Amino acid sequence: MLLLAVLAALPFFISLNDYIPLIENKLSAKIDEPVTINNIQLRLLPTPHINVNDVMVGVEGDLKLARVVLTPDIFSIFKSLYVIKDIEIDALVINQKAINRLMKFTKEASSPPHAKPQFRVGRLSFTNAQLNLGKLYFGPFHANVNLDSNGKLLEASLATVDSKFRALIKPENLNYSIVASAKNWTLPYEPRFNLDELSLLAVATTNDIQFSKVDAKLYGGTANGQMAINWRKGLKVNGSVDVRQVELEKIAKILSSKTHVSGQVTAKPVFSASANSIEHLMQSMRLEASFDVQKGVLYGVDIQSAATNVIKQGTTGGQTNFEHLSGYFVMAKSSYQFSKLKITSGTLSVEGNVNISHKKELSGRINTQVKVAGISTIVPLNVAGTLDAPRLHPTAATMAGAALGTAVMGPGVGTSVGAKVGGWVDDLFGKKKK
Repeated sequence: MLLLAVLAALPFFISLNDYIPLIENKLSAKIDEPVTINNIQLRLLPTPHINVNDVMVGVEGDLKLARVVLTPDIFSIFKSLYVIKDIEIDALVINQKAINRLMKFTKEASSPPHAKPQFRVGRLSFTNAQLNLGKLYFGPFHANVNLDSNGKLLEASLATVDSKFRALIKPENLNYSIVASAKNWTLPYEPRFNLDELSLLAVATTNDIQFSKVDAKLYGGTANGQMAINWRKGLKVNGSVDVRQVELEKIAKILSSKTHVSGQVTAKPVFSASANSIEHLMQSMRLEASFDVQKGVLYGVDIQSAATNVIKQGTTGGQTNFEHLSGYFVMAKSSYQFSKLKITSGTLSVEGNVNISHKKELSGRINTQVKVAGISTIVPLNVAGTLDAPRLHPTAATMAGAALGTAVMGPGVGTSVGAKVGGWVDDLFGKKKK
């Protein structure tokens, strides 16, 4: 008992803080970056270890470590190869500058070919770590990295603190295999979809990562696909997804504060992006897909009302219930194009094209087929307004024809016939006008 008491008390009489300036200077010179350390503590129980607290690297403290615990192999002190059995790092914060520095440190610290290593690390562990790259935030998470006697990876595991996401990494020939899964997890990057389940299989190299399997369950449906990420020169992403029976309203709420459409969507999007940093990745994203939506609602506009009240200057508000909505979608440079649109809802049938600018302004034209007073009529409508306040208004020829028909034959039949004639005029002379 006396010996244990002495061992426990001894570190308090041995101060390592006097060595901090020397250690800081040597580390700074080694990595060519300023290094600051708050304090260093020696502990002998339960096993001899050293606590290094509040470490910051870089002028602005880009790399921060709240606490580093070094557990050496005492018996290796007298050998040519010094062994650190375990390095525990607590509350590591990783940002883009820190990643750049870590890559630089790794490159500079690597031993020349045939050089004999001076020390070896058996295990690295991280607790409460965070990856914060601006729009991409992942964490807090725990991770363990086990190395063999040559310092090569045996296995690495990672899990979020709430255990919603887990990943296992193992060497595979010259690459690394990755198996990951998640439940009730939110994507760490925009758009931040909530996933009921996620399963990933991937192979990583020093330059890229290839996801051969991306299977997810979300919002009542499924998404299955493949994806590749390359960071050799800048950052490049590409892939494809097969989306089936996903509730569109819940996705729309994440993309916009207001709900614009609902229904179950099936689509096969193909996407790609290229940028110098992850901050600008979404701005360069291009996505295109054919899509099909069943039994939904278009909010903010009543197409039936707009097509049957062509005397009015424009119609806004209301909603359009539909049985089927399909078309082709392209997203590029924060703008959206919907082409080959087809909407069916009872006696209403719609075809056309709609564009949404990066300012959320609407443009385009749709041809609506409706029945007025028992007569089937095709009414061209221009699309205007904004995404939050869409507006439909008849073309000039349609309004003129409807007004003339109403004057000659009266409302109802006259309006319908006049609008139909106006539509013919548009088809003959205004095909290029959108």
